[in-house]
Amino acid sequence: MKSWSRGDRRAKSFSNRGSTNVNKSYCKATTEVFLTMHALILDDFQTATFRSVDIPQPEPTANQVLVRIKASGVNPLDSKIRTGKAPHAKPVLPAVLGIDMAGVVEAIGQDVTTFQVGDEVYGMTGGVGGVQGSLAEFAAVDVALLAKKPTNLTMREAAALPLVFLTAWEGLVDRANVHEGQRVLVLGGSGGVGHVAVQIAKAHGAKVFATASTAKHEMVRQLGAVPIDYHNTTIEEIVQTFTGDRGFDVVYDSVGGSTLDDAFKAVRNYGHVVSNYGWGTHSLMPISRKGATYSGVFVLLPLLTGEGRARHGDILRQATQLAEAGQLRPVVDPRHFTLETALSAHEAVEQGTALSKIVIDL
Repeated sequence: MKSWSRGDRRAKSFSNRGSTNVNKSYCKATTEVFLTMHALILDDFQTATFRSVDIPQPEPTANQVLVRIKASGVNPLDSKIRTGKAPHAKPVLPAVLGIDMAGVVEAIGQDVTTFQVGDEVYGMTGGVGGVQGSLAEFAAVDVALLAKKPTNLTMREAAALPLVFLTAWEGLVDRANVHEGQRVLVLGGSGGVGHVAVQIAKAHGAKVFATASTAKHEMVRQLGAVPIDYHNTTIEEIVQTFTGDRGFDVVYDSVGGSTLDDAFKAVRNYGHVVSNYGWGTHSLMPISRKGATYSGVFVLLPLLTGEGRARHGDILRQATQLAEAGQLRPVVDPRHFTLETALSAHEAVEQGTALSKIVIDL
């Protein structure tokens, strides 16, 4: 692999994005080489479509590595950003979207000692707050956000993990301190965050219960949880049947809305409710009268503020350990999408046809 030289010049904006050169373009006045890469650009929220272009290839600065992206995970948040429904993600247009990625380190910036060229890595590294995302061939990534890819997972599987694992771990472990002997209820247990929350809780020794549609009960059971039909069972019936009216020690809500209200009803006295969708207006009376606590999870904060990025790398190293120990595996939709069909991947997420996680191959 060619290392960067000080003589290499690269444009620092998307000003030449209309170029049709795939790998290199040459300045007529000099012999300097401008490296380019293929990427998808979102120009506006109204059309909400991607433009396929060649843009300058980034160069890693201090504490960054250049990653050749092999796979890009698609989350509901990615779709919401594309359609202008996620102002909290602070997108800056024009933008290269794509929050999650897995790939190979191609070059190393100054002061980087944790990774070497050729390392397979993964992380939640961009697509928000003006940081370049993973719908491109390369990205210059803050090393604090990365971990080495689990050796027993494919690039596709690794790219499906970062956002959902970080979200589930921050809620269950960092906030609720899930541990052996507890009863944990995951509301939305077959979704992206939910199916990972089930595995994290089980790995920590908890007895896990998860709501899901009947079609996904077998998947939930294989992940290690007792499946519950939420269409035909009230939250009161769930609490009575599985806890004898005592309530669950920890309830993880990955759905939001009225489901978060159900979480408040389902938690035991002095228990803990966690949600990554706590954006509505809710009465706190049910948990206040139980002496229970509530934690919200906003997993984008380190990317948006720069604060806590090293913690994300630490958490992903925990994910790697769990995966290599056979205690964690993402459920990935079998369909294969590429940059050329990335919009279809987003639409599959929007239409709810995805089998847990959608991944785009590069």
